[in-house]
Amino acid sequence: MIDSVAIDSNTTSNKDRAQAAGPRRTRRVRMTGAERREQLLDIGRTLFAERGFEGTSVEEIAAKAGVSKPVVYEHFGGKEGLYAVVVDREMRQLLDMVTGALTAGHPRELLEQAAFALLDYIETYTDGFRILVRDSPVAQSTGTFASLISDIATQVEDILGLEFKARGFDAKLAPLYAQALVGMVALTGQWWLDVRKPKKAEVAAHLVNLAWHGLDGLEPKPRLVGHRRA
Repeated sequence: MIDSVAIDSNTTSNKDRAQAAGPRRTRRVRMTGAERREQLLDIGRTLFAERGFEGTSVEEIAAKAGVSKPVVYEHFGGKEGLYAVVVDREMRQLLDMVTGALTAGHPRELLEQAAFALLDYIETYTDGFRILVRDSPVAQSTGTFASLISDIATQVEDILGLEFKARGFDAKLAPLYAQALVGMVALTGQWWLDVRKPKKAEVAAHLVNLAWHGLDGLEPKPRLVGHRRA
């Protein structure tokens, strides 16, 4: 009986000490430098897409990451550096998607692939596209959205040049047509970013319809000739 009381007393004493010490603190897992950098990039990307460069502050980026402002400066030198890295990444992603999609041999299907690639990027990387189409106050190493569109047009230009020669057209006009085609898709993509109607495949079909047939030869119900349907 004495042993039982002693045990109970000891248990109660332990509980009292635990309560007096307060709730047990959760140990914070320390990020590596690379992990912290990626976290700051993700947070910055989201904020820049929502509010733009001017509407985003280093204080808010740091607060959302749970760090002090000096950590942001340590990794990127400031808001401008973070923004530049975000934009460069998005521009490389979009360019890789478009150039990687151009695999078919028939020119019309190549147009479809280019249209789908841009619309796929807008659908999958919406925040990134919102950042790209904003007027940037920061000079990036890869240039501006306009220069990116020009890079994509250069890819299309080579394809059009070969097609023009095969059809007896002036191949010197290929750059003009390439800029016109890519610009048309890019501006339509900006519009579709917000409305999201009609469906992606239908948008691609209408873009190619206009590019392939011109206003004189528009099909009343354009169709896709490639394998993709969505």
